[in-house]
Amino acid sequence: MLRKKELPEQGEFVIIKINKVTPHGAYCKLEEYGMDAYLPISEVASGWIKNIHEFIREGQQDVAKVIFLDTAKNAVDISLKKVSQKEKKDKINDYSSEKRAKAIFDSVIKLAKKEDSKEDILSKIPKNITTYHDLLTQAYEGSDPLAFCGDKTFKEAFYEAANKNIKPKTYTVSYNLELIITNPQKGIDLLKTLLKEMASKGNAVRYLGAPHYSLISTDSDYAKAEARIKNAEAILSKHGSEVQYVLKKVNK
Repeated sequence: MLRKKELPEQGEFVIIKINKVTPHGAYCKLEEYGMDAYLPISEVASGWIKNIHEFIREGQQDVAKVIFLDTAKNAVDISLKKVSQKEKKDKINDYSSEKRAKAIFDSVIKLAKKEDSKEDILSKIPKNITTYHDLLTQAYEGSDPLAFCGDKTFKEAFYEAANKNIKPKTYTVSYNLELIITNPQKGIDLLKTLLKEMASKGNAVRYLGAPHYSLISTDSDYAKAEARIKNAEAILSKHGSEVQYVLKKVNK
């Protein structure tokens, strides 16, 4: 985080390291905050736990959810069992991206020999940019998040690093298509035409074994990726009297 918070928020997902396991729970460190938290045995896993050591170990790093927060005492209770696999994956990805972005920022600071100016540069970054990853992404997208930092040398070096290190996020949507030509007079010729037209809309069309195909669309904008599939479906609909089709999204 660009501006470190003193405490996590209720319901926030946090990266933890388990320091000490006891029969009734575990004492952990919140890696992003540098503070301690407690993991009760009832929040380690669902169901009855006979031996806590079968579920967690000292030195283990994991993702937990903040379930209790006492701001007056800086006391935090956390849960492992209230974190889904998707939530865990997303948090780990965000944590890794933030660490990488911070390393890039610090590297540019060092190469530009601006270590003494680091806090001044950070203080001039807009308040709505709260993470190093946001800063790097906005620099890549050309919104000039360092417009007010006043250090042209550092700005140019950082924007160059952003262009080299940021990979644009892409979205891929996949659909299974069952396609049958009901007009025997047009047969294979109509099939070839339909597949070609759907591909011309930016979809990858793959043959899975008649009458099954897959349509795959990829874009940096999820809505545009979906729109390409809709365009393909419109092509099939135009030939409704000559074809039968079923288009079904593949959930990943």
